[in-house]
Amino acid sequence: MPELPEVETAVRSLNKTILGRKIEDVWSDCKKLIKKPGEFHRFERDIKDKKIEEITRKGKNIIFRLSDGYYLIVHQKMTGHFLFGEWRLEKGKWQPLNPQSPFGESTNSFIHLAFRLDDGKMLAFSDLRKFAKVMLVTKKDFLNLEDLKKIGPDPLSKDFTGEEFNEIIRTQKGKIKRVLMNQEVISGIGNIYSDEILWESRIHPLSSIKKLSDEDIKKIHRAIRKVLEKAIILKGDSVSDYRLITGEKGGYQKVQKAYGRTGQPCFRRDGGKIERVKIGSRSAHFCPKCQK
Repeated sequence: MPELPEVETAVRSLNKTILGRKIEDVWSDCKKLIKKPGEFHRFERDIKDKKIEEITRKGKNIIFRLSDGYYLIVHQKMTGHFLFGEWRLEKGKWQPLNPQSPFGESTNSFIHLAFRLDDGKMLAFSDLRKFAKVMLVTKKDFLNLEDLKKIGPDPLSKDFTGEEFNEIIRTQKGKIKRVLMNQEVISGIGNIYSDEILWESRIHPLSSIKKLSDEDIKKIHRAIRKVLEKAIILKGDSVSDYRLITGEKGGYQKVQKAYGRTGQPCFRRDGGKIERVKIGSRSAHFCPKCQK
């Protein structure tokens, strides 16, 4: 699932390419992606001729502020990602005009939602598993969306200080990895970056919150910003389905230290090998030598 660095990378790229463009038409072969309004014909009617005035992020949600007081909110879920370019529709399937481009990769071929823009190009949404959530609402409804209201503080915000993080963590119970992934506690961190943050701070993912010292919490806070900012610089992690809007891969998977490295030597060269443990329905990767 795209996490904060991947969503932030997409937002920055979209701002450089489609800001100010007008949506002339919309296509979909998977109407269930559209959660609001419920009927696709209403979605189609309301979004046509809207200008894209601002693109921001809240947690893992991409928010397009449109003209006439409308907002398009997209949560990419497990396998969704935006692409920007040129395609042609052949027998109900979008084919890139240049099959040799990154758009020709199979990961980019599951286009189930597409917006034709006024420059002749297309903003496409590829989603293998069709789990994404798309909503088009008015400003009044946008301000009252429970999906956005319950999202926790942004870990890259200037207000996300060590003191605030300590206060947040001290109100929680359970294992630290689960708390870091709770979107109502802190927004944007998922399975990949919780592993990376805990490796960086040398904290075991099964550590109980109540047993963490103030120094442990400081280490985690510093690691959150360090890991997320580095991942943004590298344009996200493409170990799975995430791709840039150009169809290319991000680069963080080349430097990740824990996630997905089961059985491989720890980068600290302490003699440890990365292990994997189940936490409910999720997995955690860690080094038993330096994350005791």
